[in-house]
Order: sequence, then structure tokens, then C-alpha cells
Amino acid sequence: MSRIRLSPLLLLLAVLALAAAGCGGSDDEGSSGGGTASAENCTPDQLQTTTAGQLTVATDKPAFPPYFIDNDPTNGKGFESAVAYAIADQLGFAKSDVTWTVEPFNASYAPGPKDFDFDINQISITAQRAKQVDFSSPYYTANQAVVALKDSDAAKAKSLSDLAGANIGVQIGTTSLDAVNSEIQPSNDPQVFDTSNDVVSALKNAQVDAIVVDVPTAFYLTAVQVPKATVVGQFSAPGGDQWGVLLEKDSPLTPCVSDAIDRLQSSGELPAIEKKWMSNATDAPVLK
Repeated sequence: MSRIRLSPLLLLLAVLALAAAGCGGSDDEGSSGGGTASAENCTPDQLQTTTAGQLTVATDKPAFPPYFIDNDPTNGKGFESAVAYAIADQLGFAKSDVTWTVEPFNASYAPGPKDFDFDINQISITAQRAKQVDFSSPYYTANQAVVALKDSDAAKAKSLSDLAGANIGVQIGTTSLDAVNSEIQPSNDPQVFDTSNDVVSALKNAQVDAIVVDVPTAFYLTAVQVPKATVVGQFSAPGGDQWGVLLEKDSPLTPCVSDAIDRLQSSGELPAIEKKWMSNATDAPVLK
């Protein structure tokens, strides 16, 4: 076979073309690292998981409905538990091959090595977080909701401007804080709490007039944790609020997990899981 000689210019162009191809497939808001998924490298025997032959999945504790039922991620019940096992199944892992571990929400997107393969915990995909960790394709898009005690003035709000004078509580590090500042623009700085439990306690004890959380959480809070509260309404977070599975920065698993989510979406399995566990998320009135 004869050899084809390339001129120096053609060699340079070829190298540049390969480099450009290698830079594709990520942006400020999306997943990053890992290259392109293929059926050959997305099987349990090929994936570089934390424990060989097993998939280690992280979430926070306590784990609340409708994302997890009975504070038990292993039972497959609840939206995110079901999504995690569906991803595992797409990757070829049996349910018995999935191990759960605890990772606090605020620690999940800190830079550095992770002791899990992926974390699923209502984590919004943001450009800032994507500098430190990888995100999969989004598996859910959430609106924000205002929750207030039924006998409070905030419960009577019909628009976002009606809440401008309210004392609003949110959890630190969440997109709810950005949504409050951007969309409600309250005259008082929001009260920021370390955990979701602290936010709920502040509402129960009337330390705040209202709290802002994602819509599914709002329905759970008013049904179970704070029955004296009501979902005042919902509104869109700035730029939308898409949740992604979180992985270590440049994880080789990222493209495989994204591909699994994309296939679950296109097959209709992911929408079916969402409908089963998140069906009440459209019932709240929209605040503008």
C-alpha cells in the first residue's frame, strides 16, 4: 500500500480539526468531560466506577418525598430513586448492584474527588457549579413555589409584587435564593438557612412570612410537614431550573449517564416516572 504524504500545512489543518472536535459537546450550563458515549464503553465491565461492578449513588439525608419515600433511597420509590434505578438499568446494573451513600447537598458540588459515581438530589445545573463538577443531561425542569402559613398576609398574594414586602426564607446555595432576588426582588434581604429542615422550621415557627422551594417539595411540605401552610403559587426560576445528575469533574461516566437519561427520555420511561411521582407539580397557580 502506498503512503500519502501530507504537506506541513495540511498536517497542521488536520491537527487543528481534531483538536476542535475534541472541544465539542459541552457548554457553560451542561455536562462536561468524558467524551462520547457508546454501547461498548457504557457497560458495567467497562465503566470506571468507584467500586468495580457496582454503581454508587449519592443523595442527602433525610431524603424527602416525592423524591424518596420513607427516607429510603434503596426502595426504588419516589421520583429520584426511580430515576436512579432506571439509569442503572440502562447502564446494565441490576438493582442489587446499586449502592447508596449520603452526600450533603451543599457539599455535592464542591470541587475535588468524589466517593460516589453520581449524585441525584434536586441539584440545579448552573454555570458556576459546572466549573467544579460534571452534570448529565437534565432529567427534570422545576418551577419555584412560594409557601406561606394559611393565615398570613403572604398567603393572599396574587402576584410576585405582592410579596415584595415579605420576609422570605430560603436554603443557602440553592437556585431558590437566586429566584427570589431576581424575580420577587423583596425589599428585605431573604433569610438564608443552612438546611431544608431549617427552612421548614422557620416557616413553622413564623420566623419568616414565606419560603421558596421547588414546586414538588412545596406540595409535600404543605401535605405532611406543615399542614397549616399553603402553596401560594409558582414561578419560573431565571433561565429555567433544570436538574442534572452530578458527577466528579471530567468523570468518564458522564457521557454514559447522559446517554442513559436521553434514552429514558426518548423511550417515554422518564416522562412516565415523572407523571407517577410528580403529577401535582402543575396544580399551583402561576404568579407573575
